[in-house]
Amino acid sequence: MSGSSLKIINGWLVDPKGGTEQAADLFIHDGQIIAIGAAPDGFVADQEVDAAGMWVMPGVVDLAVRLPEPGYESRGSIDSELAAAVAGGVTTLCCTPDSRPVIDSAAVVKLIAEKANQAASARVKCIGALTQGLEGIYPSEMHALKQAGCVALTNLRRPFASNRVLLHSLAYAATHQTKVFLSPVDHSLEDGGCCHEGAISVRLGLAGIPEIAETSAIATSLLLVEETGVQTHYSQLSSAHSVELIRHAQQQGLPVTAGVAIHQLLFTEASIEGYNSAFHLQPPLRTEDDRAALIEGVIDGTIGAICSDHQPVSASAKMAPFAATESGISGLQTLLPLAVQLLQEYSLSAPAIVERLTHGPSAIIGLEGVGLTVGSTADITIFDPNARQTVNPDHWFSGGLNNPYMGKILTGKVAATFVGGRKVYESEPDA
Repeated sequence: MSGSSLKIINGWLVDPKGGTEQAADLFIHDGQIIAIGAAPDGFVADQEVDAAGMWVMPGVVDLAVRLPEPGYESRGSIDSELAAAVAGGVTTLCCTPDSRPVIDSAAVVKLIAEKANQAASARVKCIGALTQGLEGIYPSEMHALKQAGCVALTNLRRPFASNRVLLHSLAYAATHQTKVFLSPVDHSLEDGGCCHEGAISVRLGLAGIPEIAETSAIATSLLLVEETGVQTHYSQLSSAHSVELIRHAQQQGLPVTAGVAIHQLLFTEASIEGYNSAFHLQPPLRTEDDRAALIEGVIDGTIGAICSDHQPVSASAKMAPFAATESGISGLQTLLPLAVQLLQEYSLSAPAIVERLTHGPSAIIGLEGVGLTVGSTADITIFDPNARQTVNPDHWFSGGLNNPYMGKILTGKVAATFVGGRKVYESEPDA
C-alpha cells in the first residue's frame, strides 16, 4: 500500500452524523479514513497515535473568524491565526470579509487562499462581501466571488442604505444560489450603544443596545427571505426573542439556519461589571433568560452551529474606557474547552456538542467529507475532555491576547489536530 498511513488507537470516537460513539481504532491512508476498528489487509502505519482516554472527533468547523491579513497585520497574521485554529482543534474556518481591502473581488479571495496554502495548517473558506466594499449601497460581484470559492456572502453588522438595497442583494444572491449570512441589527435602534440596554447599562452610565435592535432586523429580513427564497444563515444570535423568530421561521419552512458564539452561551451582561472591556462584544451579552433560550436553541436544533466569533485585537485596543474599546474576543483556542464547560453545566451529551461544532456548521456552508466514516476526509481532532490547561501567553498563538480566560485554568485540551491526515498540531505539556 503506497502513500502515507496513520493509525489512531484506543480513542473514543465521537461522530454524531455517522452514529459513532465507541472505543475503536481509526485507519487513515493518503488523507482519507479507510477503516474503523480493524486494519484493512496490507495496512502498515507510518505513524501511530495513542488517543487513550480522549475523544477522536471530526475537526471543528468555525463559521466566524476574522483574519488580520490583509490590512490589519498589527493584530497578527494568517499564519498566527491558523496556528491558533489548529491549536483549538479547528480544521476549517470561514473568514469574514472585513479585511483591507474588503473581500469583494476574486483577487482578494485568491490572495487569502495563497497565504493560507503557504501556512499549510487549517483550511480557509472565504465569506465574500454582500455589497461592494461592505458599504451597503450596491450588490457585490456575486458570481465572481462564488466562482473564486466564497462559500457565502455577508454584510456583517454594516448597515444597508435601505431595505430595498437589502431586498435586491438577497434576490441577486438567490439567482446565483449563494448563501447569505446575516448579522441582524437595526442601526437606528443600536444608535452607538456598547452593551445590552438594561439595569446594568443604566447603573454604569453606558449607552445600551436594546434587544429589539436585533429582533426587529430579524423580523424584517425574514419577510425579505420569504420573498426571495434565498438560503440564509443568521449569525451570532444574542436574544431569546431572536431564537423564537428563527424557530418559527424554520417551522414555516423558510430556508434559514442560525448560529451562536460560544461566549453568548456562557456569559451574560453581568460580565461587564467593573467596566470589564474583555466582555465588550457585538452583539452584546444579554440577560440570563436570553442565555438560557440560546442554550435551548442549541439543544433543540434551532441553532445549528456554535462558533468562536474570533476577533483578535491589540492589547491597547482593550485599555481605553469601556465604550471606546474595540469589541471582540480572541476565541479560537478556547472554543472546544468552553464547549466542554457548557456540556458539563447542562449535562449535554458529547455527540450533541460535537454536532454543533462540526456537522452543523459544515452543512450550512455545504462542506462535504466531514466525519469519521469510511471515505471521509481525515480532518480530525483528538481532544482530552478531562485535561486541565492554563490559558497563558506562552502557549498562545493568536496575535490577539484579548481573551477573558487569560491566566485562568480551563478543563479540556486539544492533544493533536490532523488536516488531511497530516499532523498540524500537537500540544505541549502544560507549564
